[in-house]
Amino acid sequence: MAFDRFGRNINYLRISLTDRCNLRCVYCMPEDMTFRPRAELMQDDEVLRLVRIFADLGFHKFRLTGGEPTVRANIVDLVREMAATPGVEKVAMTTNGLLLDRLAQPMAAAGLKRVNISIDTLDPDKFKKLTRWGEVEDVWRGIRAAEAAALEIKLNAVVVRNYNDREDVVDLARLTLYQPWQVRYIEMMPFGEISDFQLAGVVTQAEIHQTIESALGPLIPVNPGELDGEASLYQFADAPGRVGFISSVSQPFCASCNRARLTADGRLRLCLLREKEVDLLSPMRQGATDVELVAIIKDGIWWKPWGHGLSQDVIPLNRVMSEIGG
Repeated sequence: MAFDRFGRNINYLRISLTDRCNLRCVYCMPEDMTFRPRAELMQDDEVLRLVRIFADLGFHKFRLTGGEPTVRANIVDLVREMAATPGVEKVAMTTNGLLLDRLAQPMAAAGLKRVNISIDTLDPDKFKKLTRWGEVEDVWRGIRAAEAAALEIKLNAVVVRNYNDREDVVDLARLTLYQPWQVRYIEMMPFGEISDFQLAGVVTQAEIHQTIESALGPLIPVNPGELDGEASLYQFADAPGRVGFISSVSQPFCASCNRARLTADGRLRLCLLREKEVDLLSPMRQGATDVELVAIIKDGIWWKPWGHGLSQDVIPLNRVMSEIGG
């Protein structure tokens, strides 16, 4: 078991498999993003070794992120090896969905259980504006492929002021009236060189909630006060799906945080919105034993911060979102 100094049991690891992506979303990275050389990133055997070590420490849930994890070579084999690791109970993935039309079925067969698919708007023109390169029809093909593969589906929408904060959030919420999906709205968070844009574009949970209810009627709380991971859940009367809000800026959920992040270059990041990281890749490549790596990991987790410092204007500047993994 791995506990921090506040008594939280940290047992959920998000692993960034790459900093690369096949989109350039305005809230995630600059369009001319420069990516790290692949030799500086964790190789397959290094990822799998760390998964085994974290599983031995009591981590049981693993989420694959990026960049875009599906652009990683051998992604199906990686999923299979992770899912077969003793102690691993669930492997999930956050993806933009563009490659799911050909990867959903083999990844499900390999042991993937759930996909969180990013889709910030259903409007084709706005989608291209937000992603700079993307076509929303490609995401829909991915969603249908995930559905056919019997993967659990959650849809993630980062809400950006003056981009997708009005009719777009309503259109997405309407999906829950006839689909058994969870549509989740994420408050935009500030990172790195695009933090000024991100701060200016924050739309709070209260604003999004009001916009949805004004158009579609009352949202009923699901398990009031209890979070589903990091999302507070609501539901329209008799609807098969649910609406979730991830409100890291306006309503932080740090007290219940049980997660850590492993960046693609092998740094253990202890809080999404704090710069402190612990290098695991360098000692591993320098010959550290599993026992030594366990000690480094446990010491790092012990010093996991209580939460972010946005209310004190503390903004992480050392990475943009695509370099962390969400």
